Parts: sequence; C-alpha cells; structure tokens
Amino acid sequence: MTDIRKVTVLGTGVLGAQIAFQTAYSGFEVSAYDIDDAALDKARARFAGLVGTYRKEVPGADGGKAEAALQRLSLHTDLATAVADADLVIEAIPEVLSLKQETYGKLGELAPEKTIFATNSSTLLPSAMKDATGRPDRFLALHFANSIWKFNTAEVMGTADTDPAVFDTVLAFASEIGMVPVPVRKEKAGYVLNSLLVPFLNSAAELAAGGYADPHDVDKVWRIATGAPMGPFQIYDIIGLNTPYNILSHGDERLQKLAAWLKKNYIDKGKLGIATGEGFYSYKDRS
Repeated sequence: MTDIRKVTVLGTGVLGAQIAFQTAYSGFEVSAYDIDDAALDKARARFAGLVGTYRKEVPGADGGKAEAALQRLSLHTDLATAVADADLVIEAIPEVLSLKQETYGKLGELAPEKTIFATNSSTLLPSAMKDATGRPDRFLALHFANSIWKFNTAEVMGTADTDPAVFDTVLAFASEIGMVPVPVRKEKAGYVLNSLLVPFLNSAAELAAGGYADPHDVDKVWRIATGAPMGPFQIYDIIGLNTPYNILSHGDERLQKLAAWLKKNYIDKGKLGIATGEGFYSYKDRS
C-alpha cells in the first residue's frame, strides 16, 4: 500500500471527472479543481451521471458504494486550496503545452514538497513539462483511457529525472484505484495506447474529410471486418472532439487540415461528442 491518501485532480472534463470519481470510489479523499463555477456545475452533473453509470456497469456499486464516492469528493476553483495537502496531483487539463507549463509553474509554488505531480496528457511528453514543475524528480505521466471503469489501463511513464521510487509508487497507486498499471520504460509520444489509437483515428478522419466514405460507413466496415465493438468515429464521440482537435492542430500541414475539417463540420456546430448530445452520431434521445 502506498502513502497516497489525498489526491487532487486538475480539470473536470470528461476524463478528469472520471479519474476523480474512480479515485474517490476507491476510497481516497479527492479534491477536484476547475477554473470557474460554471465548470464545476458541469462537473457535478458528470459526477451524478457517473453514479448511475457505476450502479449499472460496475459489480458491487449498486449497494450505495457509488453514492458514497460523492462524499469523498470536494470541488474547488481556488488552486491553492485544492492542492493544500495533496499527496498526488493528477493533471487532466486541455492538451495545450503552454497551458500545462503555466499550470505546473503555479502548482510548483502552491503544492507541498511531498506532492507528486502526474500528467494525464494524451500525446505530450512529460519531459516537455518537467522543468516547469520545479520538482522533475517527482513528476511523471499517468495516462488513463476513457470509460475508466471499463477500460482500466493506467500507463505510467517517467522522464530521465523521475525518481524510480516515485515511479513505483504511482504504479502501485494505479492498482489501488482498480487500474491495470502499464509501465512505459522510455518516453514515447502517445505512450502505448495512443501510439496505436491516434494514427488509427487520423486515418479514419482522412477517409471522411477526403470524401472517400461517410463516417458511419467507415465505422461499419471496421466493426464488421474486425469484430470490434466500436468504429473510429464512435471512439471520437466518446473521447470528445476537442481533444483530437487540439492534437491535430499542433501537427503537420496534413493534420492541421484534418483539424480544420473537424472544426468546421462538427466543433463549430456544437457537435463535440456524447458529452454534448451529438458528434458524429446523435445521442439526444438516449435515456
């Protein structure tokens, strides 16, 4: 068992909310931070929805355990308060390097010396952020997959400066919150999961953006031909389109064209995925 007892999650978007709730569900005291009250109102709705989801999909969660997780969750818009006694901070803010660096600069000043920092970045290398933390030996990546209660991998990837004891502690913590820890032994953009997933999703977007096939037909081919439960555009909707857009926007010219297509045809129309009721598919009639 680790010494981690109090966890702070920065960012209460789709995955940030899941990380916070799963951690609280596993018995930890969790502080969830976001930038304003409007964001926290959305977080409360996400947490309430996760109670229902866990009751339906997680064995043993329907006996009051899911509701009890809410009692271990506190919400904050003041960063200093959120991290005041944190043993571990998990950052799940937008995939913008400058924003992450700025946030870690503030964190390094506000969090106790004991605090471990972990980024849930999908594609950015922790070495690009380590200097901003002021404690590169206590900083690494801890990457979760969406629908954390079902797809429960946790990739742990340090930098050359990460203390091996910190690395092992975070691996153990991942197990304590019900994840299957996956140690990534060298820095790799995309880690394991997204090194496989991102090129797959980009290829699907190229097919649709180039007018070769409709997104629904791309998904249909993939599901039928491989037996996979979901196609790439269904996965896009689960992730939420903002994160892929941010990743694509910082790529080469080919990827930036895909970002522009995604923005024009979906994001600018409010079609961000399941979270907004519509993306490549409509979810407005789902109960």
